[in-house]
Amino acid sequence: MTPQEAAVRLDAALAALDRQDETTEADSAPVELDQTSVGRLSRMDAMRVQAMAMAGRQRREMERRRIHAALARIAAGDFGYCVNCGEPIAPRRLDLDPALPNCVQCSSGGG
Repeated sequence: MTPQEAAVRLDAALAALDRQDETTEADSAPVELDQTSVGRLSRMDAMRVQAMAMAGRQRREMERRRIHAALARIAAGDFGYCVNCGEPIAPRRLDLDPALPNCVQCSSGGG
């Protein structure tokens, strides 16, 4: 995979994360505390949905950081090289996930 192909895939992944944020935005809204308008079990359910939405947002934010780091490596001309040992990352590995920062050896703790 060329750096340009990787950048296109990474940009598409960022756009997908943005769309997911938009679709789950309502789920992370504050939960109404007035028991007269919302029953206790419904409120607990809403709080559970809110917690799951917040956890999803945190996971997407971590993925954004990984993607931005990969785009920075592309801009610096370092794409495809392990950030730990500097060795090339296997092309098949990058085909699976162009945001991967490490070679197999370093990812498994061997580097």
